[in-house]
Order: sequence, then structure tokens, then C-alpha cells
Amino acid sequence: MAQEFLRVADVMPRGLIFEFALLTGMRTEEYLALQWSDVDMTRGTAQVRRALVRHKKSWSFEEPKTARSRRTVYLSTQIIQKLAAHKRSQAVSRLKVGPAWQAFDLVFCSEEGTPLSIPNITYRYFRPILTNAKLPRIRLYDLRRSCATLLLIAEENPKVVSERLGHSTIVLTLDTYSHVLPTMQQGATARLERLLYSEDNAKSNTA
Repeated sequence: MAQEFLRVADVMPRGLIFEFALLTGMRTEEYLALQWSDVDMTRGTAQVRRALVRHKKSWSFEEPKTARSRRTVYLSTQIIQKLAAHKRSQAVSRLKVGPAWQAFDLVFCSEEGTPLSIPNITYRYFRPILTNAKLPRIRLYDLRRSCATLLLIAEENPKVVSERLGHSTIVLTLDTYSHVLPTMQQGATARLERLLYSEDNAKSNTA
């Protein structure tokens, strides 16, 4: 499902936003507040330093949700390459807009440089991707949950997953994704069995 989602997102408008969300596990308000100064293309990192908060008729940048929400997220080579191309495309758009451009240095922004709204990108861009990929209608926030679930299923250390998500404690991560734990336990049992009994199995096969 995740692979099909990424395949469709790659060719749809604004698809990079959602690919970035799935691969980084950032909260929606975090990646919508991400600035180019937070992204280090050479090191392949993005720093979470602020969150976008919407009010009735305005918006503001505020402190991230918790102290541990301030973090560095490592990016894949593919994402770095796509961000570089996106930055070049954004520069062209900025020139076309001219004085109307509002310089907030945002990685993901409107045609005028202003912050995107969650309802807007959900209905105009995210749901069409789900429809074209023939996937269930999920929430935008579920991309974060999918990132964590995929990492845990891939047997990534829960502490690493917790740090990537910016959770306050590893307990929160394990409690939130407890549905993945049985699969992890099964995998742990299988690995322990191979470790302890592989030599006996090898002897019996050569006997």
C-alpha cells in the first residue's frame, strides 16, 4: 500500500509533501512550518524547530509540541534529490509572482509563499492521490502513523523510532503502536531460535 501511494504521489500535484510526510514521520504542523534554512542538503537532514499553528483568521509559528519535538530527521537520498528539484521549481515560481511573493522561506507553501492549510491540501491534493492509488480514505496525520508502523515492522529499534517521531518518551511510542508488538515479538522469537539452535540444526543435517 505504501509503495503504491508513493508511486501515485510522485506524479500528482503537491505529491512531494505527502511523500516527505510518510518518510519523515513529522507532524503535519511541523513539515508545513519547515523552512529551507532547516534543511541541510549536504548532510541529508531536516531540523524540526517550529510548528505552524492556525487561528481563526491568522496563523503563527510556535514552539514544537514538546521539548523532544525539536529534533533532527535524516532524509533519504531520493527525498534530498526531490527537494533540490522542488527548490529550483519554487525559485522560478517566486520570480513569476514578483512583489506579491511573501518570503517566509517555507519548503512547502502556497503560490504566494504563504503557509498551506491542512483542509486545503487534504481535499485538493491528498485525497485525489488516495483515490488514484485505490487506497482507503485516511487522514493526513495517518502518514505519520504509517511511518512509525513501517519502521517497527522493519524491526527498527523502538528508541530510534521514538526519536524520529519526536515523542516525549519511548513508552509513548510503544503504547501508541502496541498493535505492532506481537509481530515484533514473533520476529524476536524466530531470531532467537536461529541464534540458539542453528548449530544443532546444522549438525543434524550433516549427520
